[in-house]
Amino acid sequence: MSDMVRIESSWKQVLQDEFTTDYWRDLTAFVRAEYTSTTVYPPPKFVFAAFDACPFDSVKVVILGQDPYHGTGQAHGLSFSVPEGVRMPPSLQNIYKELQTDLAIPIPEHGNLERWAEQGVLLLNATLTVRAGAPGSHQNKGWEQFTDAVIRVLSEEREHLVFLLWGNYAKKKGEHIDRAKHLVLEAAHPSPYSANSGFFGCRHFSKANAYLQEHNIAPIRW
Repeated sequence: MSDMVRIESSWKQVLQDEFTTDYWRDLTAFVRAEYTSTTVYPPPKFVFAAFDACPFDSVKVVILGQDPYHGTGQAHGLSFSVPEGVRMPPSLQNIYKELQTDLAIPIPEHGNLERWAEQGVLLLNATLTVRAGAPGSHQNKGWEQFTDAVIRVLSEEREHLVFLLWGNYAKKKGEHIDRAKHLVLEAAHPSPYSANSGFFGCRHFSKANAYLQEHNIAPIRW
């Protein structure tokens, strides 16, 4: 089964046990049927884009999202990111506002975060696919078990990573991270509904870089 998984080779190696499980078989059957019968985002070639852009040994920071965007042309496999030319979603606008406040970085004209991924930021959604216009439609099908395994293997086999957990869903998903080995930063979700409740002012970007530099790891050029 793992031979059929088109995921970057270092990830395929550390996650190989997942690809032989019953849940993975059921998940792939479900997702395949969904792509065949309805509109699903992101396009198939981008489902594992977060992993392809950021190999296992390159990860420095993990930013955890929930679902891919469910609107036309938005999702391209990286949490919170949209391709250039696509209108910036409100959560991403708020992420950029906090960056500007925290590190005086001017707000970019586009929402493509690939440049973060290429520096070691794993932009991981808990669920890697979604039906068009139907947020949460691919939850509880197995993706969460897979992404739990991703977090577990990073926690166990790497050290001095920074996990940015925004919102209650992400905080719950990060419960099993070894906080003796890694820095876990928690805040409210950057969505307009909650950003004023503790996301704005969290300074996670400068804190992440300070921690990386303390451990002789090159900071992220946010």
